[in-house]
Amino acid sequence: MAKKTTTKKVIKKPSIITAKSEKFLEKYLNNPSPTGFEWEGQKLWLDYMKPYIDDHFVDTYGTAVGVINPKAKYKVVIEAHADEISYFVHYITSDGFIYLRRNGGSDHQIAPSKRVNIHTDKGMVKAVFGWPAIHTRGGGTEPPPKLTNIFLDCGCESKEEVEKLGIHVGCVVTYEDEFMILNKKNYVGRALDNRMGGFVIAEVARKLKENKVKLPFGLYIVNSVQEEIGLRGAQMIAERIKPDVAIITDVCHDTNTPMIKKIEQGDLSIGKGPVLSYGPAVQNNLLKFAIAQAEKEKIPFQRLAASRSTGTDTDAFAYSNAGVASMLISMPLRYMHTTVETCSKEDIQNVIRLIYSLVTNLKNGQNFNYIK
Repeated sequence: MAKKTTTKKVIKKPSIITAKSEKFLEKYLNNPSPTGFEWEGQKLWLDYMKPYIDDHFVDTYGTAVGVINPKAKYKVVIEAHADEISYFVHYITSDGFIYLRRNGGSDHQIAPSKRVNIHTDKGMVKAVFGWPAIHTRGGGTEPPPKLTNIFLDCGCESKEEVEKLGIHVGCVVTYEDEFMILNKKNYVGRALDNRMGGFVIAEVARKLKENKVKLPFGLYIVNSVQEEIGLRGAQMIAERIKPDVAIITDVCHDTNTPMIKKIEQGDLSIGKGPVLSYGPAVQNNLLKFAIAQAEKEKIPFQRLAASRSTGTDTDAFAYSNAGVASMLISMPLRYMHTTVETCSKEDIQNVIRLIYSLVTNLKNGQNFNYIK
C-alpha cells in the first residue's frame, strides 16, 4: 500500500492593503511629483492622511507632515521621500527640438522612444524622446544614448512654435508610464522610489487609527521633498521637528536580476522581506530593537551593509540636531530609476507590519544611547 502523504498547510497572513488603499496607491503613483515640483502629489497624500492624524503642516519647500499626538515632548519620525527623478528643458533648437538636463538621477539610456509630459503654466504638453530608426544608423559601432544626443520632439517645426505651447528653459519633464500589477503579486510603475515609502507610512497611520492605538509620544509622519538631489527636504524638516527617533523607509536594489554583481551589490531579492541596513548613520541599539520586533512578529527580513553612508534621508536625520537615533528599513526594488520599477506586494505589507510594530512598542522617552 502506498504511503499517504500529507501536505503542510501554509497559513497566510491577512492582507493589510485594502482595495481603497490600493486605489489611492495607483492614483498617487500615476501623479507626477518631480523634484522641486512635488506639490500635487503632496496634496493627494495629505488628503488621504487627514482622517488618520490629529494635525498636519507643510514647510516652505513642500515637505508634508502628518502628526499624531502633537503636544507630546518626545517625538518619533517615520519618513519617506515624495519626489521622483525628472528632466529640465535646457535648450530649444531653431527647428523645434528640445535638449534636457537631469533633475535627479534620470537614466538617459532608457529615454529613446519614451513618451513624456512637459509641465508648463498652460498645462501638460505631450512629447516623445525621438531616436533615429534602426535602418538609418548604419552598421558597426552605434552611438549609445547620452544626455548630449537624446532629445524631445513635441511636434513643432520651430523654436517659436515650441514657446507658444508654453515651453521654456526650466520646464520640468516627466515620463508618462503608469501603474500596473504584475502576476497579481508585484507592483510596477515609475516613482516607486520612493512614493511607495509614502504609501507605507500612510498605511501605518491608517492602521493606528483603525486599531484605536493611543501613542504616549508624538508621531510625525513625514513625506519629504528633494531627496533625489541630496536629501535636502529631510535636512530642512529634521531641524524643524527636532525628533528623538527617526525611522526612515526607502528602496534598495534587488540584486537577483541579470547583469548585477552580487559581490559588489550584495544578495537581496523582492519577496523575501524588508531590508535592514547596517552603517555609521544607523543607530545600532535602535536597529537591534527593530530586529527583535521582526523576530517576535515573525516578519522575514534581509540585511544590507551600507558602508560610509546609506544614500538616503537616514543620513540627514542621523546627523541633525546634535544626533538623532535613526535607522533605515528598505524595500527591495527591481529596475530602479526606470519607468518599470518593480516591488513585491508582500514586502510592502511586511514593511508596514514592521514599522507599525516598532511604533506601537516604543516607550515614551526611550533612550537608545550606549552609555546612560
